[in-house]
Amino acid sequence: MNRIIAVFFVILSLTSCTSKFQQVLKNKDTDYKVKMAEKYFEAKKYRNAQQLFENVMPFVKGTPRYEELYLKFANAYYYDKDYENAENLFKTFVEYFPNSPKTEEVEFLRAYTYYKRSPKAELDQTTTNKAIQSMQSFIDAHPTSAKVKEATEVIDASRAKLELKDYKTATLYDNLALYRAAAISYGLLSDNYPDSKSADRYKLLTVKSYYKFAENSFAEKQKERFDKVIEEYNDFVDRFSDSPLLPEAKKIKKQTDNFLKIKK
Repeated sequence: MNRIIAVFFVILSLTSCTSKFQQVLKNKDTDYKVKMAEKYFEAKKYRNAQQLFENVMPFVKGTPRYEELYLKFANAYYYDKDYENAENLFKTFVEYFPNSPKTEEVEFLRAYTYYKRSPKAELDQTTTNKAIQSMQSFIDAHPTSAKVKEATEVIDASRAKLELKDYKTATLYDNLALYRAAAISYGLLSDNYPDSKSADRYKLLTVKSYYKFAENSFAEKQKERFDKVIEEYNDFVDRFSDSPLLPEAKKIKKQTDNFLKIKK
């Protein structure tokens, strides 16, 4: 019984709050609605703040407070984690107020919304690429900004996610026994991320995949495909001569040499 009463009072409280907000929204006094929008914003009731700010924007346009209120309008979406709408409003803010002292901050936040919308590695990475591009544009436009370090960290984290996605794709090809596709994908990983701590591993996987591709090929195709294994091995040695994975690469080279001797 006590639980039912408690639920009743919660519902009554929510209904009362909704009713009060609707009264504020219908009020004809712009100054009052601005005051309440800011009050909701400070109380982190961002959905209510969004509606009120949107409602008053046409009436405060051109006034001394327009810039300040527009930024709060945008931030109400950002803090509510509605990053798509926040990005659009940040973009418009820069267009409306290009000389604002807040422009640098807003440009960073706009770029950051793409990073916040970046999905897990298995999914489409359009927003991840956009985060990299936007953060690089921010760095180019504000090279002395205190936010450059954070922007660089976002770029690094985004590139790591793209690297992981490419690695998962290459591994999927390998697991499906699509060895040529796997070899090409691992090779691109090694080339596209030369500073990665796994660059030598990607190159070794390239060599391995080409070896499996050659090994499973028709007899008349095997020699030229094992020649490709040697070519990739030599590239591995040139680029990663001090790699701890070199002995494993040499083992594949030896197996390839033995095969080619038999074929002579």
